[in-house]
Amino acid sequence: MNVKELIAVAIHAAAKQAMEDGVFAACELPEVMLEVPPQKEFGDFATNFAMQLARQAKTNPRKLAEAITARLNQWAKLGKSHPAALGWLKEAQLAGPGFINFYLQSDWLYDLLQVVLTQGENYGRTTVGGGEKIQVEYVSANPTGPLHVGHGRGAAVGSALVNLLRAAGYDVQAEYYINDAGNQMDNLAASVNARYLELMGVETQFPEDGYHGKDIIDTAKRIIEHGGAKYLDIPAEERLVVFKEVALAEKLALLKEDLEAFGVNYDVWFSERTLHANGAIEDTCRDLKERGYMYEQDGALWLKSSAYGDDKDRVVIRDNGVPTYLAADIAYHRDKFNRGFKRLINIWGSDHHGYINRVKAAVAAMGFEANNLEVLILQMVSLYQNGELVKMSKRTGQSITLAELIEEVGRDAARFFFIMRSLDSQLDFDLDLAKSRSNENPVYYIQYAHARITSIFRQAKEAGIDLPQMKDISLSVLDSACEIDLIKKLGEYPEEVASAARERAPHHIARYAHELASLFHSFYNQCRIIGVEPELQAARLALVTAVRHTLRSALGILGITAPERM
Repeated sequence: MNVKELIAVAIHAAAKQAMEDGVFAACELPEVMLEVPPQKEFGDFATNFAMQLARQAKTNPRKLAEAITARLNQWAKLGKSHPAALGWLKEAQLAGPGFINFYLQSDWLYDLLQVVLTQGENYGRTTVGGGEKIQVEYVSANPTGPLHVGHGRGAAVGSALVNLLRAAGYDVQAEYYINDAGNQMDNLAASVNARYLELMGVETQFPEDGYHGKDIIDTAKRIIEHGGAKYLDIPAEERLVVFKEVALAEKLALLKEDLEAFGVNYDVWFSERTLHANGAIEDTCRDLKERGYMYEQDGALWLKSSAYGDDKDRVVIRDNGVPTYLAADIAYHRDKFNRGFKRLINIWGSDHHGYINRVKAAVAAMGFEANNLEVLILQMVSLYQNGELVKMSKRTGQSITLAELIEEVGRDAARFFFIMRSLDSQLDFDLDLAKSRSNENPVYYIQYAHARITSIFRQAKEAGIDLPQMKDISLSVLDSACEIDLIKKLGEYPEEVASAARERAPHHIARYAHELASLFHSFYNQCRIIGVEPELQAARLALVTAVRHTLRSALGILGITAPERM
């Protein structure tokens, strides 16, 4: 049990004792919320628990805080052998209208540091997820061309969220939904066909909804390279079928290659075509019709989505018998839940915001809990260079691809900059900052902290210094302000992981890593490590070992490397 959990348990125990003593009427106790005060004179932790309790207890919050602090301080004075003793508590103080500030014994810091060192790179991993089975589906871009910068943000955030949830004890599967059916595939085939005919000298008209990227021309050239003019001799319909399969295989392979280069890997690649081929769409529609949530009108089949909060009912099967995109999405989400996932997390682009209600409506109509489908919306990314907005690639004159961005700033910088802001906020990506090797570049600053620590151990090895056994290290000599601050920050990490996972917020880990790196750099500049008195040297080497473990863990969640030299 970490110190925050110990404090929360003690607060509840003191509140229950006060309730039994008649200080306030029996009621349900609220959750204990603890925070680190902005100023050190206000203690190590603070809570507004008494003010939260006052609502249920209908009692003055200051009176409640007085009763709770009195009992906590009484228990703190008992001998450590006493079952009710709070050996970690120096004093609890009442503040303002009902805040309680906690001042802890210094021992808890050294116990905490011991935990970090014992757990190593597993430090911070929690069981808060309880093994809950979650599926995270992200990116899922149409396989019609290369991934662009917007897809990159979804890829970085999605993969970091998967890592984060796993670190917090969830059973997570990462999935990519391949949109390999429908009009976009027909348009892809028609686009490749038009470029093929152009390159073969055959006059043709480019499709109105075709794809104009250079990659389409490249695909047509490769078809000519392998097949030459033979496709001119077959009917156009057959040629389109062939070109669709060739283009799909090529685009999907390129897409997978780009994602792997970005450190993104999936457990499952799910093909939309399978939903059409195995009758899943028809079976889903039949089920919803039997449940009374689908009806026929004007020759089409409609979902009663308005019954579940959508602004109107939606067509699922058109009057010509062709399924809409919604039909496949409904069948897909039914398949997900039927695979045993307790919760689904979809990461969609901002253009899908209006689509959320209809999919949730379908989930509810199928008998699943709509709230077990979470949709996280990614906002747009704007690239800046030299203070100016960059809209197009200088190389191609088209949208900047993810591969080009990685080539420009590197994988680690691209991932960090995509993750470091909340996904629901607009992201201004500074290309110059991302490339810079300076303390202003946050990912460089964090990685440099890790490299610096590794350098310390190289120096120690060259000097013939070995880290003593933990039982022989006196951590209590770490008593300077910068050392205490660093240990306290280490202590926050497990809760950061747990809360970031609950809030689906990997950017919290990016922020934490930057704050930890900042405290380490401050410590490094103030405290000599190698060459000081042996007892202090051993303790400081232990401290930086703990920092290295924690930085590696945080960077691992973000999908970013922890370099040993920079």
